Amino acid sequence: MNLRRQPAIQCFGREYDTVLFDMDGTLVDSRAVVERVWSGWARRHGLDLHKILAVSHGRRTIDTVREFVLPGMDPTDEARRLEEIEAADDEGIVGVCGAREFVDRFGQDQWAVVTSAGCRLAVKRLLAAGLPIPEVLITAEDVGRGKPDPQGYLLAAERLGASPNRCLVFEDAPAGIEAGMRAGCDVVAIRAAQPFSFETPCRSILDFRSVE
Repeated sequence: MNLRRQPAIQCFGREYDTVLFDMDGTLVDSRAVVERVWSGWARRHGLDLHKILAVSHGRRTIDTVREFVLPGMDPTDEARRLEEIEAADDEGIVGVCGAREFVDRFGQDQWAVVTSAGCRLAVKRLLAAGLPIPEVLITAEDVGRGKPDPQGYLLAAERLGASPNRCLVFEDAPAGIEAGMRAGCDVVAIRAAQPFSFETPCRSILDFRSVE
């Protein structure tokens, strides 16, 4: 996709051509829904919810399910059911502080969302949080390998006609941070909606009100 290039974006003392955002935990605070859905699944199958939540953030549903699948389970079917439940529940979804004001700075050729959610769920959550739908939206259906693989971020950069080293990524989870860094992008961690503390190799800020 060759979109008209806008003037360079100034952030953290550097110039970038595009900004690439994760969705859940970065632009959208969906913790209430995520915890409800995974709690129900863990309870139904006698699984440890804390262990599931510790690894599920930033990853595709199917990848998390495969990690905890029990004998006799069909991972694809389980993931599909979980995604249907998530798509039907938007109670408590809000935008991360400053997210709407920040994305409103950019033209359509300057930003994208790269999420581990499916397309239907991504659109619903962005709208529920009062955020616009970007022209370039990379979802779980667009990639063969989910985060921490860099495929999603590389695809977003390609569709925006930008070099990865001219892209700034905002992420909230270890898997996504690794994906952005492996793609060759600069990465900034958003902490506001991340329920677990972890060490990060990149710059870390609370929310978009902290963007320099």
